[in-house]
Amino acid sequence: MAVQENTNITTDFAKAQSIDFVTRFNGSIKKLQELLGITRRTPMGSGAIIKTYKNTVTLADGDVAEGEIIPLSKVENTLANTYELTYKKYRRAVTLEAIQRNGFDQAVIDADNALLKKIQSNVRSSFATFLSTGTGTATGSGFQASVANAWGKLQILFEDDAAGDVIVLANPMDISDYIGGANISTQQAFGMTYFKAFTDVSILTNASVPQGKFYATVSDNINIAYPLISGGEINKAFNFTTDESGLIGITHTSDNTRVNYETTILTGVTMFAERLDGVIVGTIGD
Repeated sequence: MAVQENTNITTDFAKAQSIDFVTRFNGSIKKLQELLGITRRTPMGSGAIIKTYKNTVTLADGDVAEGEIIPLSKVENTLANTYELTYKKYRRAVTLEAIQRNGFDQAVIDADNALLKKIQSNVRSSFATFLSTGTGTATGSGFQASVANAWGKLQILFEDDAAGDVIVLANPMDISDYIGGANISTQQAFGMTYFKAFTDVSILTNASVPQGKFYATVSDNINIAYPLISGGEINKAFNFTTDESGLIGITHTSDNTRVNYETTILTGVTMFAERLDGVIVGTIGD
């Protein structure tokens, strides 16, 4: 007998779960983008190489007498770092017995939520990892003085670029004293606590940053690149649910050979700095 019109079947619920998962992940990424002032998302093919360069300018003497040959200035681009985009793949399975014993929500939905939080945690950790490769340095006596020193150096580095607000990533323990004595309000974005500190400095807290260190750059120096999941050849073989950005794909399927309900997630978000010399690794002095 044919299924009655408008009857909800199991795949409808799986699709709804996937849409909710993708919406919450990409919504958090957008909040992080707004916070950091990022305006560029770059979709690329898996295996693509991102290269960042450092500019060295040799400026010739501009005092040239009438009729004399103007000497050449020179700009050299030196390769600073490379990043290869790769897919990250995650899968989990829930048995029929687990669903029966614990209920569908606890066995599947709650576990999916835990998986989402862990993936977001990995993205945050990778954010800290790429900032740790910066070549600039700053220090000072205490947290505020150290950040102020980094702020000053970034103003000089990006003097001609109008590159936006300064972004600082620090260990929560290092800024706890500052928070206690400052009149600030905190917000949350992508699982990181954010607050406006002083001047034009925005501070994010993340435990991935070693205590006693902090990372600082300007907002427009940060980019997001990702392998495109939605569209193309992938959709011909796999039924991943994504939003228009294609930052993350998820699908839910029933494996009748094992009577399991499986969740498969695909992503590959990479954050990188255009100018590595514009990323400062600060040290908080006594």
